[in-house]
Amino acid sequence: MRGIATGAWDADVAPDARDIFVNQATFQAIGYEVVDVMAEQTDGKGEFLVVTGSLTAPNQVAWLKEMRERMKEKYPDMSIASVEPGEEDLQLGIDITKNYLRAHPDTAGVFGITTVALPGAAEAVEQAGLEGKVAVTGLSTPSEMRPYLNSGAVEKFVLWNPVDLGYLAVYVANAQIEGNMPKSGTFEAGRLGKVKMLAEDEVLLGPPLVFSKENIDEYDF
Repeated sequence: MRGIATGAWDADVAPDARDIFVNQATFQAIGYEVVDVMAEQTDGKGEFLVVTGSLTAPNQVAWLKEMRERMKEKYPDMSIASVEPGEEDLQLGIDITKNYLRAHPDTAGVFGITTVALPGAAEAVEQAGLEGKVAVTGLSTPSEMRPYLNSGAVEKFVLWNPVDLGYLAVYVANAQIEGNMPKSGTFEAGRLGKVKMLAEDEVLLGPPLVFSKENIDEYDF
């Protein structure tokens, strides 16, 4: 296996198992952004439900840590009241959200931090007729969330562009093969322009994307 370039993207592996990682967005950037989006809609106040996929999924655990840090540092009147695992089951996510909102009618908003949890939370709020009363945001894809932006159940949500991530991963792999990967600074990646090296073994695609009615039709995934 010696001499074979190795890399990871989207979800990292142990550093000694690859030469380089193409990171779509840092945990901090994602956690901070979803809190900022929610704060815009709730005046930076209130108690919130988080619907996740699993209580032990490493990326979701890391996002939650950063979400709590953001609230502590910038929005002290915001707090996460409960974290509920949706187990990547759409109907379970809907049921969890509806039941929680019935039991806690003063809930200011719901975060869905997986591509299944967010549409489940949005559907629950829509079915309960709480659009505009209970804010909903989190992480999911434009194809899943377009109906909820149109209905008003969701104003904005967050993700990264997987098309750009794949593009960058190929550029990085080619640079590895050709021996052109820099150790620091920036990396030139075709139509993406210059992207940042976080470390000599990590390339960053960029900040997370925020989707809204205004820009969602620009994306097809």
